[in-house]
Amino acid sequence: MTKPAMPRVLRARPLAVRAAVIVVPMVAFVLLTGLVDGGIGVGPAQAFSQPLFLWANALPGLLLAMLLLIASRRVLLSFGLAFLLQTLVYAINALKVSNLNTPLMPADFRMLGQLRRGGLTLLGSYLPASPWPYLALLAAVAAIVIAWRIEPPLFARRTRGKRLISGLVIAAVLGTLLAGMPGWMKLYGGRRLWLEPWSASATAEHSGLVSSLVMFHVNQGHARKKPDPASAQQLIERSDTALREHLQTPAGDQAGAPDIVVIQSESFFEPSIMNGYQDSDLTPNLHRLAAQGDSGPLHVPTYGGGTIRTEFEVLTGLSLRYFDDLQFPYLQMNHRVVPSLVRTLRSHGYETIALHGNDPGFWNRNTAFRAIGFDRFVSRSSFPANAAMDGQYMADRAMTDQIMAQLKDAGPPRFLFAISIEAHGPYDVPPADTAARDAIPVPAGIVGKNKLELQNYLYHMQHADQELGRLAELLAQRERPTLLLFYGDHLPALTDTYHATGFVDGRDMLSQASTWLLVDPRNPMPAKREALASWMLPGRLLEQAGIRDDAYFALTQVVAPELAALTRAPGAPPEREDRVERNADDDMANVALLRMKGKLDGLLPKAEVQTADADTGHDLHADEPESAGARQ
Repeated sequence: MTKPAMPRVLRARPLAVRAAVIVVPMVAFVLLTGLVDGGIGVGPAQAFSQPLFLWANALPGLLLAMLLLIASRRVLLSFGLAFLLQTLVYAINALKVSNLNTPLMPADFRMLGQLRRGGLTLLGSYLPASPWPYLALLAAVAAIVIAWRIEPPLFARRTRGKRLISGLVIAAVLGTLLAGMPGWMKLYGGRRLWLEPWSASATAEHSGLVSSLVMFHVNQGHARKKPDPASAQQLIERSDTALREHLQTPAGDQAGAPDIVVIQSESFFEPSIMNGYQDSDLTPNLHRLAAQGDSGPLHVPTYGGGTIRTEFEVLTGLSLRYFDDLQFPYLQMNHRVVPSLVRTLRSHGYETIALHGNDPGFWNRNTAFRAIGFDRFVSRSSFPANAAMDGQYMADRAMTDQIMAQLKDAGPPRFLFAISIEAHGPYDVPPADTAARDAIPVPAGIVGKNKLELQNYLYHMQHADQELGRLAELLAQRERPTLLLFYGDHLPALTDTYHATGFVDGRDMLSQASTWLLVDPRNPMPAKREALASWMLPGRLLEQAGIRDDAYFALTQVVAPELAALTRAPGAPPEREDRVERNADDDMANVALLRMKGKLDGLLPKAEVQTADADTGHDLHADEPESAGARQ
């Protein structure tokens, strides 16, 4: 009788051979991870000088590979699949670095939830147009399928519970790492590896991208700041005289209250800060209106993208500088009620409306705007079906038309916050008028793809300037007075162009300011130029509107001269800070933390007359006007 054939496994081989079958792929995985990473601290050349850096950077991938090995029993298949998934992360990181000049951060993975909320079209537009990356991906998948079919198992299917126990142990270890459990601080806390909390780029360069992600993830929960009321009180007391000068008794009659229109202009900045454009005037309407009101550079907390970072600061008056864990605030906020400019205006009888010609769920705006206090959110579905498009997105002129449709001369005053999208990147989509685009001059040395992208951007940016001028003219003709605040949320992601041209002030792109403008189109004011940070804009707007009973917003105006320039994009080189600035910055951090927690009011001086905010139970219905009895 013939014995049945033994299973085609490697178990019968000597122990040393079986160990080598696992160890060799592990070492290869570590070295290849360093090679793909490209960071100076984790390259294969550092394998003997600082091996811990290489192994720490590869550890999450190794744990995944071991888990797959236990499940599939195939070595090459498991390590190949884990390496492929890790390489996809590196490819996404390369896209982010090329567009935003910053590496992946843990909060970026929250964007996965935005793919089904209008994000797939917007984020997908940044994927490479060349077919080669996709063909390489298909080839890798094919190789993994072949490995699955022909590679012999390393061990038998039945192991009397050993596979189950080993799998549970490795899954538990990987789970604690993904959860950021405190025990991982011993490796990823920053004492053994290179961690620069203020610079994700430097951290990734020296410790590797994967280690950088793990370190920021693990440290995030343990470095969370707790507010110090005593520190906040010191700043308030030092500012008492100036603060009380900003605080004035609010008027009781709202009949003469102006409507307020705020335009967040996508990627808008003044090209004259670039070498090659310093003598040009590509924003004539901005310059004309700046001679009739307040304007100046605007320091913003992001570069090339992350619109909601600037948007959050403008709507709340809270600086993200003081909230390290809020990389994408709308995706991470867990507060049902957020103190804001919107709520202050509501308490003064304003109807508050947000307006954006895009999907209301993208960036989680529909939920975030409810917490911030908006009455209504007029999004893409409420625009006319034939609303003008230019390039990939809705034209700014369609937004202007919708703004004017929302303003009424009768009834309560209105606060309208409009978010443009025409100038959103990427800038490789042809606009409606390619001849006008091609006529835009570019600095010497900007050619090929960079030239086309710069011209596409400037084409849309000039439309934003034109619509600013048109909107100001329309508002000047209204019966009701209107304040107009206009600002750019960040510089466009034209990284290669900036490297080629440089900036007039000699600093890098992450240190450049956007621009802001505040005017009353019907009543020109003496021109005033001042540098502000985005979180200081609501205080300036409220003062101009005659609403001066919110002590927090008044405080932001007192500290503006000291702290404005400290707001900057992630990864920007730190500015020189003297001791006075550091003390004020630390104290303001505690003020902001207490403000977010709703524990600041008791420390602030009071205006003589206060208006209660009774809207904490307010609900928001996107795209639907509320009933007359819904307002409080």
